Amino acid sequence: MRISGGVLRGRGVRFPPGEIRPAMDRMRESVFAGLGDLTGRSFLDMFSGSGIIALEAASRGAEPIEAVERDPLKRAVLIENVSIAPVRIRCRFMAAELYIRRAKTNFDIIFCDPPFPYEYRPELIRDLGASRLLGEGSRLIIHRPRESPLAQSAGPLVLEMSKEYGRSVVDFFIFHRS
Repeated sequence: MRISGGVLRGRGVRFPPGEIRPAMDRMRESVFAGLGDLTGRSFLDMFSGSGIIALEAASRGAEPIEAVERDPLKRAVLIENVSIAPVRIRCRFMAAELYIRRAKTNFDIIFCDPPFPYEYRPELIRDLGASRLLGEGSRLIIHRPRESPLAQSAGPLVLEMSKEYGRSVVDFFIFHRS
């Protein structure tokens, strides 16, 4: 698995042990091309796994960056992988749901890539919309299986667009307080 763009383009990262479904190269490249220059934009990678998404953001100038991963089997590889970043990526080892409840600061972009069998995407979006993690104009990006559609809106989060990549869909939400 290689970083698709930015200053770290072409650098490889290790796969952690256990269940992992790394985001497809084509999907990652397309998502980040659509986001454009991330210089100075804060970024949160939830369900981080190997850390490839956080590294893609760092490679394109995002800062500060946090990565959240619950699985203790992924800890050592995640820490090793993010060590190549040109900026510090802060790793949090806890369940995404707990992280959301404890959040005190917001991010410009949040990328969520829960395991495909994860059944709580609607609740995750609802809880993110009610948390302090998102501010006016923040974007929430969720990678999901095509068979698990999401609502067009959830409180202050409104679906901007969806892109299909084979069996995967990436939904882009924007946060607007009414």
